[in-house]
Amino acid sequence: MKSYRVLWIFIILLSPFPKLFGQTQNVIFYQQFNGRYDFTFIGNTLNVTPNGAFDPCLVLPNSSATLNLNTNDVIEKAYLYWAGSGTGDFDVKLNGTDIAAQRTFSATQNSNGHPFFSAFADVTTFVQTTGNSLYTLSDLDVSPFLDASTYCDNGTNFSGWAIVIVFKNSNLPLNQLNIYDGLEALQTAIINVQDSLVINLPSLNVLDAAGAKIGFVAWEGDASIHNQESLSINGHILSNPPLNPSDNIFNGTNSITGDNTLYNMDLDIFDIQNNIHVGDTSASISMTTAQDFVLINAIVTKLNSQLPDATIAINAVDKQCDSKTIVVHYTVANLNCTNPLPALTPISIYINGVLFQTLLTPVEIPIDGTISDQITLVLPNAISTNFEIKLVVDDAGNGTGIVTELVENNNVSITNETLLLSPTINPLQNLQVCNEGFTKGTFDFSSYEDLVKTNPGDAVYFYETLEDANNNVNPILNSTNYVALTTPKEIFVRVNNANCFATTSFLVTTRNCPPTVYNFVSANNDTLNDVFFIAGLRDIFLNFELEIYSRWGRLIWTGNQNTEDWNGYVKDGIGTKNAPDGTYFYLLFLNDIDYPEPLKGFLYLNH
Repeated sequence: MKSYRVLWIFIILLSPFPKLFGQTQNVIFYQQFNGRYDFTFIGNTLNVTPNGAFDPCLVLPNSSATLNLNTNDVIEKAYLYWAGSGTGDFDVKLNGTDIAAQRTFSATQNSNGHPFFSAFADVTTFVQTTGNSLYTLSDLDVSPFLDASTYCDNGTNFSGWAIVIVFKNSNLPLNQLNIYDGLEALQTAIINVQDSLVINLPSLNVLDAAGAKIGFVAWEGDASIHNQESLSINGHILSNPPLNPSDNIFNGTNSITGDNTLYNMDLDIFDIQNNIHVGDTSASISMTTAQDFVLINAIVTKLNSQLPDATIAINAVDKQCDSKTIVVHYTVANLNCTNPLPALTPISIYINGVLFQTLLTPVEIPIDGTISDQITLVLPNAISTNFEIKLVVDDAGNGTGIVTELVENNNVSITNETLLLSPTINPLQNLQVCNEGFTKGTFDFSSYEDLVKTNPGDAVYFYETLEDANNNVNPILNSTNYVALTTPKEIFVRVNNANCFATTSFLVTTRNCPPTVYNFVSANNDTLNDVFFIAGLRDIFLNFELEIYSRWGRLIWTGNQNTEDWNGYVKDGIGTKNAPDGTYFYLLFLNDIDYPEPLKGFLYLNH
């Protein structure tokens, strides 16, 4: 099935007399639309007559034009351009609504420094709301510049406006529509010496030349000046007689309405199907003059084409700690296009710029469609912690594609990734405290938080079980005064960095510390020091034996776990009696492997 391509171009033009322009802004690609799109334009001049010798040098306060789209035409975009003599008026009104310039263009005449301007505003919402109607532009004021010593004496006074309207319609063929704009000048320095201006239009894709057209919107076209004036595309002279003869293209006409009183402004469309060829990716527009000069403000092309436009995006990369296996999630899209993307379109994966793997799209992707998928990659050991992943759709693995696309330079998605590594940790020594009884102990391991980690930014938590540490639940909340009811006990440590964690552990143990002997006994039943008390003895050294001797070495009392503490009484024959006040000596056999020798000391008894 053949595809048809239509090319339209708008140009904004200036001045019938020879001028030399300096600073201008080249006409360049601005925006592209792909789908069932077309465009039209409306606009009008504010000049009351063609500028020149008999021009009264007056401008209208406003002018109007009518938009009349078909019922099924749906407005997609509407761009307002306005232009004139002078440094610029960048605030105007459209149907009484204030419009401020969003982009501006300028040019300066070198011979006398006279400036010219153009402005742009996106008025899409306004035009969509208003629809088919009469549009009136007002408050475009260039009158401060219109005096005999500046623009009026050489016929460079002008002002006017145009709206470029892009619309869609389900009955249209699939088209590619490109908009170009800037402010670029055609001029000659000497009358009768031809000068030329060439503008190259990129981003084309000609599949079929039938029906191709090019249209211009232009300020300052003069019907009375046609000195070696021409317009050509790819070397072929364009014309549209009788409205636009080949030697007087810019002549104040509107080929859409047939109006020839569009003073100093041209809205013209030309059939170029014999001037553009299948396979062309650009076009060259050439304009010549030996007297007039032209300022190009906007160009629009419409071409019938049926091509996909593949793009790819890396959505996410799943990684696991201490693993070089990753999962790449990606989406392949076929948006702003005019044809489905075929199945089996290659996708090449590059790691650090080196081809790693190539896969294929599994199904055809329709116009404005997407598919999302994922792929698991096992990175080689040579890949460092930091690495780049690049996915390129329509790449067979050698940098070339197999699918002709509308845009060939938007097929890449890149992400820089870092492998997830568990934190490095320092080993911890076991912690031992004194036995508080039946292997109970109180521990302070808060200092281990700094000792275990090698990165100060890591977070450290303590747990009683490995399961809790792995699940990061039930942490020990008091590491400065932790009570272990029985020992030995293993304490687990979890060290977290931004994504990963590592675990280690240490033992808390107790030892039987020497008991504390309180060696003063006042056996007077006042409840204070009434017995010989040894702290840390009975709950820890269960098999202890205690012997008490007089100062002469006579054994007067023995005790163990089954006896009460000595209260100052001694056995004498068949009874007991108070031992006399004085100094006594004791031997304490702990019967513990750590204390093979008895503890020795004295005590003082006072009734």
